[in-house]
Amino acid sequence: MNLGQRIIRQIEANGPISVADYMAMCLFDRDAGYYTTREPFGKDGDFITAPEVSQMFGELVGVWCVDTWQALGSPDDFVLCEFGPGRGTLMKDLIRTADKIAPGFIAAAKIHMVEISDRLTQIQQKSLAEHSGAIVWKKNFGDVVSGPLIVIANELFDAIPSRQYVKTKGRFVERVLALDAAQNLVFAAGSGSIDADLLPPGSDIAPEGSIFEIAPARNALMQEIAARIHHERGAALLFDYGHLQQGFGDTLQALSHHNSVDVLHIPGAADLTTHVDFHALALAARREGCKTSAMTQGDFLLAMGLLDRAGALGQHKSAEVQEQIRLDVERLAGPEQMGTLFKVLCVSDASTHVFPFEAK
Repeated sequence: MNLGQRIIRQIEANGPISVADYMAMCLFDRDAGYYTTREPFGKDGDFITAPEVSQMFGELVGVWCVDTWQALGSPDDFVLCEFGPGRGTLMKDLIRTADKIAPGFIAAAKIHMVEISDRLTQIQQKSLAEHSGAIVWKKNFGDVVSGPLIVIANELFDAIPSRQYVKTKGRFVERVLALDAAQNLVFAAGSGSIDADLLPPGSDIAPEGSIFEIAPARNALMQEIAARIHHERGAALLFDYGHLQQGFGDTLQALSHHNSVDVLHIPGAADLTTHVDFHALALAARREGCKTSAMTQGDFLLAMGLLDRAGALGQHKSAEVQEQIRLDVERLAGPEQMGTLFKVLCVSDASTHVFPFEAK
């Protein structure tokens, strides 16, 4: 019995399930979940993440980490933690760069990778084999050792399940997965409602059928990270695609082999995400006593020296290699590509100023 059939069987037995539960089953089911069974990254996978586009991404994140360590007073011991490290590419490029510009940074770092997938952990361990003595892997952030903390995460929050509420007969009720007469999965309006205080401004005049997305699990993780940063000092750099202001809209999407597919079509065989509400994450972090700032990925990479790095990388190279570097810069920072859709949120303790962000 495949995952789709199991989900149908569960709904038959127990009634409709929330969008968050559906996402969780599709992504993390032990036997058939997308992240537990598949190789999502790269040209042969379903999507290419920024670290896989070009080494420049990880290199510039490495420069940011060194800057941040120095802003913290270059502590002799600190924790460098990456969430959801994919294939280990970002950390590999980060370590190489940091080692060149500030050898003391790597010597002081206790590197922790937080990864729930055993399969991806093995891939990361292979990719980072030369640094194996300096890196530990954990399944939960709660198991990461204490100390000043620098956190990085690329496309982490979009994969944490979110709930959806749909405006039906003038009120917002939970959007659920149910079965139609032919026993096919369909979206439906459930009975659970949402506290009006959690809705964005304008909910009373939003048209019938409007959808609001909220992700308590994302906010809870953000609070956990921010609480550590507040108590032990540090900063977090979080990349994802999403929006800086709250609003309405259905952003639930499924990707398979770089193409969009129906979100109900192949449970477990496609990547399921919703856009990240950076406004909600920033509020969660500020509630823990941290300060936050956000910008587009393009603005961040340009501020960190993307064009200079591209020039250095292309020096004395063939026209073909230089053109590829130019295309990679466009892919990472161009407004029509990742540059504007992807945002970066910086969270830091109240006394640490982190370049290139203006903290609030």
